[in-house]
Amino acid sequence: MILCRYFALCLKTTHNIITHIIMKSTLKISALALAFAAFAFSAKAQTTPASTTTTPGGVRLSIGVDAGIPTGKLSDSYNWNIGGSVQADIPVVNQLFVTVNAGYNNFFGKDVTVGNTTASATNIQLLPVKAGLKYFAVDKFYIQGEAGAAFALNKADVGFDKSAAFIYAPQIGYQFPLGGKSYLDAGVRYEASTKFVSNIDDSKVNFFGLRVAYGF
Repeated sequence: MILCRYFALCLKTTHNIITHIIMKSTLKISALALAFAAFAFSAKAQTTPASTTTTPGGVRLSIGVDAGIPTGKLSDSYNWNIGGSVQADIPVVNQLFVTVNAGYNNFFGKDVTVGNTTASATNIQLLPVKAGLKYFAVDKFYIQGEAGAAFALNKADVGFDKSAAFIYAPQIGYQFPLGGKSYLDAGVRYEASTKFVSNIDDSKVNFFGLRVAYGF
């Protein structure tokens, strides 16, 4: 009995350490990205009178709606997801931006039948925080890559033993000018995570997503 309690305590301590490392790493990624962008943009501003990026000068903000379709084992229990996000695009050099993104995603559970009983899978609620790079390969068309962490807001309800997981998201998109500094940003991405349950490989939350945002 003492050995079992000791083992359980070790597992809990290890989980807390891993969660702390993930959260700390995400904060470092975001801080470094912002610091690098601020330094590069400041240096660039001293040598050029105006921005030469594909959008008008300065930091660009966008507010968007996110939707997606789960893939892999997740699709057996979940139909789709919807949420929203806020993103900052920080110009670094011509056609290159540093991005910082935070949002919310809700994955809607399917009706699952076990024996003679049918019940809906509990919705998964995640808070993703990411940072990355956005490069305009041609005018208005961009390639973007981000990484960070997704924090489970209802961890106990869905049976996760981790509060957060590492995520990464390659994306392509297009910006449609709306006049002035405003634009419509439409992007398609594949977002994937590490496991939310330590010993279950199928506890990853992976999906194809669409983001449509108003930028200004």
